Amino acid sequence: RMLTRTPSVVAQVFLLLSIVLVIAIAVIQINQQQVLSPGLKYGIVLDAGSSRTTVYVYEWPAEKENNTGVVSQTFKCNVKGPGISSYESSPGALAKPLDDCLNKVKERIPVHLHKNTSVYLGATAGMRLLRLQNESAANEVLASIQNYFRAQPFEFRGAQIITGPEEGVYGWITANYLMGNFLERNLWRTWVHPYRKETMGALDLGGASTQISFIPEDPEEHFNSTLQVKLYGYNYNVYTHSYQCYGRDEAEKRLLALLLQKSNTSANVDNPCYPQNYNTALTMKYFFGSLCTQSLRPANYHPNQLVNLHGTGDPGLCQEMVSLLFNFTACRDREDCPFDGIHQPKAKGNFVAFSGFYYTINALNLSGHFSLDDFNSSMWFFCSQSWAQLQFMLPKFEEIYARSYCFSANFIYYLLVHGYNFNAETWPQIHFQKEVGNSSIAWSLGYMLSLTNMIPAEGKLIQLPLKPSLFAGLLVFLTATALSCLLFLVYLCIVSHHRKNVPRVEHVFIPE
Repeated sequence: RMLTRTPSVVAQVFLLLSIVLVIAIAVIQINQQQVLSPGLKYGIVLDAGSSRTTVYVYEWPAEKENNTGVVSQTFKCNVKGPGISSYESSPGALAKPLDDCLNKVKERIPVHLHKNTSVYLGATAGMRLLRLQNESAANEVLASIQNYFRAQPFEFRGAQIITGPEEGVYGWITANYLMGNFLERNLWRTWVHPYRKETMGALDLGGASTQISFIPEDPEEHFNSTLQVKLYGYNYNVYTHSYQCYGRDEAEKRLLALLLQKSNTSANVDNPCYPQNYNTALTMKYFFGSLCTQSLRPANYHPNQLVNLHGTGDPGLCQEMVSLLFNFTACRDREDCPFDGIHQPKAKGNFVAFSGFYYTINALNLSGHFSLDDFNSSMWFFCSQSWAQLQFMLPKFEEIYARSYCFSANFIYYLLVHGYNFNAETWPQIHFQKEVGNSSIAWSLGYMLSLTNMIPAEGKLIQLPLKPSLFAGLLVFLTATALSCLLFLVYLCIVSHHRKNVPRVEHVFIPE
């Protein structure tokens, strides 16, 4: 009896020991994992617009959602001076203004991550125009930027001129990303695709071009003008169009050129869109130096000749002049063709209008969304003010912008109502907005998101106390030992049970 109990006790001890060891090793292995999380990654985008350059710093966790980083803006810096296309005759002078912003950027990104931080520069319509006008000058500007970044600690991924449709789509991606239309956090704080959430259209007004982008009712019908975007594992067919020369600054140059053309004298010109009693003198080159006004250039063109402009603050006449900037006859009354002979599906759903749209609306003391009547009455009131009165009305007074807000407002009216066919009913679906949270609505974030699609997700770097092969070997050995002991114990139980049930044959000794 003692002999059968000994193996049973030994087996039980081994079984317990094996289980304790398996649990202990697993707990140590899991707890001792030094999760060297890749932490944050950074990206820098320079938005080189026609009127200025803005530097954005973005960060995202290195673990990613469906191949697209969850990106947020952590810093923004406006580079002093004009846009890069203005440096055509002195590309070397670009370095100094860039330095101020880049030095601040270096402080925002941990030093040990500098060499792994990508920098992208995207130039928009100002450079698109310069390239059409003078390709070698455009290339020199880009080469000078390449040189500048060679001396920086970051990983420069190139300076490129992005196309109008790309600019439109990247703006659309930014707006929808920030509005939470691609991703949202669920109850468990994990990122999921929102259920049945509609995307918004995007309206962007730059200095040299303007873009409209949205998902049309029937993307198949407008196949030629839609771009396919893949984000977070979903596909979107986005209609987008970029109107060159319909940016705020270029449109105003076209207006000034038209006024000069209609004027009897080239020395003094009345401008109904400038405030009453505002006077300024601009060179002929300012009017006609651009590709957008080349066709309006007079025969006796002298670049340095000055033109005196006098503001008359006449809202009705301003509106009449602004209507001449749009070619509405090219469409011959076709409904799906608003202006300039461009085919456009019917605008549907909510839209967010940013950049130049927002700044003009803000100057009129409006915000968010409002009726078309409210817009019209604010515009009329603003355009009737004298130059002296305007200085008290504007939250931030800068001459070059203040003199042009009346023109911008009328231009926005014509673009949205007669161009894109918004009406009193659909106008309130446009939300005029500059940013969401701390992130600016601009094409640069969409650009960054599309580029993070190409940056492979990084797994966690795990350092274990035991090498995986040793850990697996020990686990297999101890599990096998535990199983053997368990089977042995089951066998002993069965044998013992069997013995109990065998009927005892009692030998009765009967004395003879």
